[in-house]
Amino acid sequence: MWTLDGTAYPNGMLSLIEKWHAGSPEGGGRSTEDILDKERKGDPVPVDSVALLTPVLDPPSIVCIGKNYLEHIGEVDATLPGISLMGAAAPEYPIIFTKAPTSVIGHGQAIEIPPKHVTQSVDYEGELGIVIGELVVPGTIVDAETAWNAVFGFTVVNDVTARDTQKQHQQWYLGKSFDTFCPIGPWVVPKRGLLGLGAESSASDVQKLIGETGLGIGTNVNGEWRQSSKTNAMLFDVPAILAVVNKAMTLRPGDVIATGTPAGVGAGMDPKRFLKKGDECAVTIEGIGTLRNPVR
Repeated sequence: MWTLDGTAYPNGMLSLIEKWHAGSPEGGGRSTEDILDKERKGDPVPVDSVALLTPVLDPPSIVCIGKNYLEHIGEVDATLPGISLMGAAAPEYPIIFTKAPTSVIGHGQAIEIPPKHVTQSVDYEGELGIVIGELVVPGTIVDAETAWNAVFGFTVVNDVTARDTQKQHQQWYLGKSFDTFCPIGPWVVPKRGLLGLGAESSASDVQKLIGETGLGIGTNVNGEWRQSSKTNAMLFDVPAILAVVNKAMTLRPGDVIATGTPAGVGAGMDPKRFLKKGDECAVTIEGIGTLRNPVR
């Protein structure tokens, strides 16, 4: 059995995230690089030879941010008026909603299109996903440093949405929580593993990469690029998002925070171009990877 800082190997991904995060320099333990060097056994397994499950199978919470890219604001409201009560105005505060954990699937698993009498407008939304690494009681996150200390790493999220259901219910939960409507993956990259950041990287180094330099983010359907932007275009950056969410709720290891989507969703096109059976939807984020899902 593998060990992590002298303890039994974690039983499940949520336990692994918590123990690995506790072993990071913030917690006084070994760095993730040291852990990997010590625990790696045998020859590498080619990733193409295995089926990748979602890296966070049963997240305690999936919290999502709406209208967080300026170019995305209004593109849905203009073509589907009434989908949000505030219309096309830029939000003064982050728009917060959730998705059901039962909607989660992994890389390579299929997004299932419901029957036509249920929805006729299934859309994609490629997003940067934050994975929380520790228990954070409300009010703990007060600045960039405390925000980044709570972050274990990053993944790719596709916030699949039934636009007609979203409009009917206003609060968006049902329209975004159909089974298979939350692909997450293909893996989680620890924050110090992003694009050359190392064990000695500080909160300001991570902030600069994500919020100032920016990671490229894009979505393509059947090889056609539909979305293209960078994470530095977010209206509310990662520390701001986490501070707002943590005002009200305890964050737990394995919580996933989806940070919003850029322009280019199917609902914003003329004519609209929603997902259909036989499509393949792929979301790519620089430094993390590509989350690819067939549609059936």
